[in-house]
Amino acid sequence: MMEITPIPCLSDNYAYIINDNNSKIVGVIDPSEASPIISFLSKNKLKLNYILNTHHHFDHIGGNTELKKLYNAKVVGFIDDKHRIPGIDIALNDNEKWNFGDLVVKILHIPGHTLGHICFFFEKNKLAFTGDTLFSLGCGRIFEGSHKQMLVSLNKIKKLPKDTKIYCGHEYTYKNAEFCMKYDSGNINLKKKFETVKKLRSQNLPTIPTSLEEELNSNIFLRCDQNELKTKLNMQNQDDYKVFKKVRDLKDSF
Repeated sequence: MMEITPIPCLSDNYAYIINDNNSKIVGVIDPSEASPIISFLSKNKLKLNYILNTHHHFDHIGGNTELKKLYNAKVVGFIDDKHRIPGIDIALNDNEKWNFGDLVVKILHIPGHTLGHICFFFEKNKLAFTGDTLFSLGCGRIFEGSHKQMLVSLNKIKKLPKDTKIYCGHEYTYKNAEFCMKYDSGNINLKKKFETVKKLRSQNLPTIPTSLEEELNSNIFLRCDQNELKTKLNMQNQDDYKVFKKVRDLKDSF
């Protein structure tokens, strides 16, 4: 049994405390700052064993150094980002499997937002920590990679089991939903999702986790292969990549 606790950080980031109750191993994913993590661990009398980073941006690794020093925790990240992730101890490769306590984690290299971005996929539990590649109803901006890389990365995530729970790096869902509604307004699943998102945010509750199935049905960035969407965008018979690039460009100026 794994417990996952979202920890709000900075203005709209999430770090996630992950606790494998069987092995008593505790980790944190993408700690942008140390103090909220320390506060939660102290309150719950937990010791931190691992710090897992999806990518090198400061709002995902800002707490690494302080947490590592305080708990002697091991830092886990992508092998090609070892020069950019502070305090990295365990450098993992694409498709490599790594044990978090009793749980097997598969590493998926998903570049686009950054070149060294990874997803931590807990296979048995069907949990994916997607950082800033896949958001609920959105995807990350393309900073270091290319639109093609991002589309390939999203397609890789789309192949995970549909009941996989998606934990992303930011609370962007409401704004993402507004964008999706502008360009995919006839989508019944999206309309239902937006109503749920409105309720959650009105109570200041997280919209995360989402499920992969929900995202496949509602997230415009995962629907660039759908003829219905291509027709709405006047891009009939265009390849998926051109549709994705168009949608990402529209979002950048939204």
